[in-house]
Order: sequence, then C-alpha cells, then structure tokens
Amino acid sequence: MKLTVAFGAGIVVGVAAVLGGMASLAGPETDPVKMSPEFYRVRIDNEWMRVLEYRLKPGQKEPMHSHPHGFVYMLADARARVSLPDGSSSLIDEHAGDLTWRGLTTHAFENVGDTDVHAIGVELKPCTPQ
Repeated sequence: MKLTVAFGAGIVVGVAAVLGGMASLAGPETDPVKMSPEFYRVRIDNEWMRVLEYRLKPGQKEPMHSHPHGFVYMLADARARVSLPDGSSSLIDEHAGDLTWRGLTTHAFENVGDTDVHAIGVELKPCTPQ
C-alpha cells in the first residue's frame, strides 16, 4: 500500500481531497455532491465526517469544486488530470489500495485513463469541543 501525504492544493488526488478549528465543508456552490451528483454517492454523513464513493468513467470531466481536509482510498487503478483554479494542471497515476491525505483543496478532475476512477473519499468536518 502506498501512503502519500500532500500538503497544499497542488498535490491532490481528487479521486484524488479532505478540521476542529480546521476548514469547514465546501459551501453549496462548490460542494462536489451538489455540483456533480452523478459521480458521487454519499455513504456516511454525520457530525464528524462525510464518506463519499466516487466513480468517473473514462473521458468524463468534473467541474471545479472544493473538498475539506480528508483522505482518499483508491478502489481501482486510475489516470487523471487535476486542474487548479490558477490554470495549472497535472497528470496523476493512482493504484488500487493507494491511500492519500488531501488537504483543503479546490480542483477540477478529468479521467484521462482507460478505466473508471473509483475511490472512497473521507471528508473531515470541524471538531467541536465537548
């Protein structure tokens, strides 16, 4: 298993994204589930986290959206292009079993590979003192 730690928005796996006193969840205007419900299935949503199952078929593109801090677990091999708000982009190759920390990020995502991008993303919610 590969463990990648990414600090900053430039190294992310959108599949690839996401806490008390930390970043809050994306607003409705940038929430990927609201913007692209065809790519996401909410598996858990409680006071501590939101767990998303993500699937993007070859050639599909997801618009610019945001994720809070959390992590992504890859369920399949994938090749994708991640684009950032500043116009820069990078190609990423991920493999089934990869686990990647994702800091607060805004990005667009495109499947440029031959297989579905399939992943579980855990988005952490702000902690409140007990």
